[in-house]
Amino acid sequence: MKQTGTDVNRMVLHGRAAHPPAFSHRNHEVEFFSFPLVVGRLSGAADQVNVMAPRALLEGCGWLERGEEVTVRGEVRTFNNRSGVGSRLVISVFAKELLLEEREDENRLLLSGTLCKPPSLRSTPLGRTICDMILAVNRRYGRADYLPCIAWGSLAHLCGEMAVGSSLGLDGRLQSRTYTKNLGDRVEERTAFEVSIMNLLPLEEVRLGRELPVRGGSRGAI
Repeated sequence: MKQTGTDVNRMVLHGRAAHPPAFSHRNHEVEFFSFPLVVGRLSGAADQVNVMAPRALLEGCGWLERGEEVTVRGEVRTFNNRSGVGSRLVISVFAKELLLEEREDENRLLLSGTLCKPPSLRSTPLGRTICDMILAVNRRYGRADYLPCIAWGSLAHLCGEMAVGSSLGLDGRLQSRTYTKNLGDRVEERTAFEVSIMNLLPLEEVRLGRELPVRGGSRGAI
């Protein structure tokens, strides 16, 4: 499917670094580092989200230690892992701002994009209705991120009626899910990431610049 234009992709996270940043890769002479961020849910469970940040952002706050609280503003990015190790689709949050502060955990995502595969409507063993979708979210320069999305209940029924090529806006959260994969000679535990849709939004509202403000007082900003 040919994609044109740039879609909305805004992410705000607040949580604790599970490990200090580790070197990931170098691109155009810029070094990038990744670290897992643990973000609590209201249910008491937690999501562990991969964050990617350039060296300059991390050096600006004196690096990050394990357990340190940080707010991340950026966007969700995807790439295909062709190494054969781990999940094929790698989803992370590309950090554009880091803010050291202590406050409640937050996981908020604002997206607009295009439905690029037929939605899959199904029921869980407990009888809840669920809909799986893949949303193509355009970046600049002709690239796009392909994000797995999930909706529940009445929202799942609405999503299930959409056709391939439909444009939609949404807000939600980026959640992690642990599962086991049978590799024949062994069983391996893996983590999958998906966008949990909370609301569908008018495209005009998303594209006209609806913001996701950072709340709370800072201890240090970049």
